[in-house]
Amino acid sequence: MKFIAPSNELLQHLLTVNGAIMSKPLIPILENFLFDIKGNKLTIFSTDLETSMTTEMPVEAKDDVKVAVPSKMVIDILRSLPDQPVTFNVDENNYGIEVINNNGRYKMAGQDGVDFPNLPEKSGDGSFVVPSNVLLRAISKTLFATGNDELRMNLTGLYLEMKNDQVNFVATDANKLVRFTRKDLKPGVEDSFIIPKKPLNLLKTALPNDDTPVTVDYNKTNVFFSFGGTQLICRLLDEKYPDYNAVIPSENPNTLNISRGDFLSSINRISIFASRTTHQIRLKITGNELQISAEDIEMANEAQEKLACEYEGEDMEIGFNARFLKDMLATLDGDQVQMRLSQPNRAGLLVPVENEKDEDVTMLIMPMMLNNY
Repeated sequence: MKFIAPSNELLQHLLTVNGAIMSKPLIPILENFLFDIKGNKLTIFSTDLETSMTTEMPVEAKDDVKVAVPSKMVIDILRSLPDQPVTFNVDENNYGIEVINNNGRYKMAGQDGVDFPNLPEKSGDGSFVVPSNVLLRAISKTLFATGNDELRMNLTGLYLEMKNDQVNFVATDANKLVRFTRKDLKPGVEDSFIIPKKPLNLLKTALPNDDTPVTVDYNKTNVFFSFGGTQLICRLLDEKYPDYNAVIPSENPNTLNISRGDFLSSINRISIFASRTTHQIRLKITGNELQISAEDIEMANEAQEKLACEYEGEDMEIGFNARFLKDMLATLDGDQVQMRLSQPNRAGLLVPVENEKDEDVTMLIMPMMLNNY
């Protein structure tokens, strides 16, 4: 049995789904791609049993074949070849694979594709469609705020909350929180689930930054993302997400408007002098002046800067983790941002002064207790 495919096109499809493969899986066959040829279409599968990816492309083939192909070896050989048609010969008896091109031939040991695990069936409880660039934007704006604590598994994923006329993407690690709302997505149902971080990082790499429609199907255990000839399937986190709305303060009488770029640059400089343990910086707002300072008593380091701002409210001093603030300011869009504050011991909100069309972004950061210098 044999098939012929352009080397560069095949390589790109393999790289699209390669992220779902584990380097040392408990089941050895999972180190392989599954090549499934029916007619003149090659479907490539990869999985770690939690996350699975498929992609498809046309090939020249006379026979149907299903064979497991060593992932690292086939990618390495295709990377080293110039763009040209390559022929794959598959031995029906032992599933040995011979790759032939204009210059040579290369043999590798394959396995019977029948032994490859079956993928979950797409039997969904619900479905909606989102443009690829919108989904990509939602992931990029939120994923950094997810947690890494395996004792709080519900915070390690992205919470997708569907309302009749909008979709909320929420991430938090209990120190910071991001809610990204799209008002142009209207799923028509009220439902929610938690998507793990790894498949979202794979999705972020695979999604095209255009308006390609992505169909999102889901049930109680899995979510399916389908776009073009590619599909990503992942097992959902079977956890309950906290009531995030309860921690977002509704009354914030003190508002600070400031240049996002100036604010971020200043924090980048000042944080160099902050404690390497706490990363704490101090914001002191008086009138229309913001003073940013940090001190590391053990190392005898300190720094401060002053920035012009627009401020309405009572004078205030409040401490924050510089790393969290930097992540948020780097992720937000726009020239101007607004910080909404109530008390030095209450969470602060960071929002763009002007949101993009059909979206709303709210970022929350917990304060740090200040010690008097």
